[in-house]
Order: sequence, then structure tokens, then C-alpha cells
Amino acid sequence: MPLFRFISEHLTHLKKNKNMKISQNGIDLIKHFEGCPMEDGMVVSYRCPANKLTIGFGSLKLIDGSPVQDGMTITKQDAEDLLAHELVEYEGYVNDMVDVELNQNQFDAMVSWVFNLGPTNLKNSSLLKILNSTHVDWADIPYQIQRWNKVNGVPNEGLKKRRKAEALLFQGQEWGKV
Repeated sequence: MPLFRFISEHLTHLKKNKNMKISQNGIDLIKHFEGCPMEDGMVVSYRCPANKLTIGFGSLKLIDGSPVQDGMTITKQDAEDLLAHELVEYEGYVNDMVDVELNQNQFDAMVSWVFNLGPTNLKNSSLLKILNSTHVDWADIPYQIQRWNKVNGVPNEGLKKRRKAEALLFQGQEWGKV
């Protein structure tokens, strides 16, 4: 077999996640930990533990890209639509940055992690380096996921629980009792 064909066939196998989408289980995990504060039947803006203005299920901006404002309200359907819109972006980060094949649970856990922490943290993380290494240490990935449990350098109980749930989901285990 010519070297070029051999290399191209093997490289196409590296990027199997290109079109993966988060499942309902992954969406449920995100919704569980992000919450969606409401008052008088409307979804209201709030400050997350990192003091960022947020609305719906952890969104920092609206579909049109405008920033969340203090005192802003949207409908519950708008919050659902906003999450669905944003998840496409975060699915893309995982699809583009992770070179190894992931199963659905692993993909869901990674999308939740990146949705909460952002693509720059994934890009610079040892989690990604380990995932993309020649010989992935799959047993180390749940530990790497759980390392990211701090807000401004201080361990946060909510993030400890979320990271535990993501680690369990990554392993294909029940996360709902965390």
C-alpha cells in the first residue's frame, strides 16, 4: 500500500467525532447543574458563582450575541432555544479538539465540561493532552475532569458535584444521584 494512502486512511480514523451531537442525557446533566432561575413565570438573569451575568441554563449571551444584562427576563422556551443554539458551538469544540473516538457518554461529559469551562480551558488542559495522546490512559480521564472544581482558585461544592457527575457520565455510570 502506498504510504500516502496508508496515512490518509489512518488520519480519517482519528477524527471520528466530527459530527457527534450531545444526547438528552448530556443535556439533562447540563440543565441539572446550571439550573434556570425563574420569577413570576419568567426566566431571570443572575450571577453565577464566578460572578458572570447569566441567563437560562448558564448562557452568558443571547442568540444574537448580545450580552446578558442585569434584570433581563426571557421565556422558558427562549431559555431552551438558547441552550440548544449554544450546544452546537460546544459540540463543535469537542468535535474539533478531541482526536480520539469517544462514545456517546464520553462525548456528552466533555460537552458539559466545555460548556461550563470554555474552549480555552479545554485547549490548554492536561485533560485534552491525555485524551489526544497516542496511548490514552482512559482510567485517568475521570480524575482529570474532576480537577476543575474551583472558582477563582477556591474549591466550589457545586463544581465538585458537577465534575463528579461528568466523570461518572464519562464512564457510562449513573450520575443523577450526585
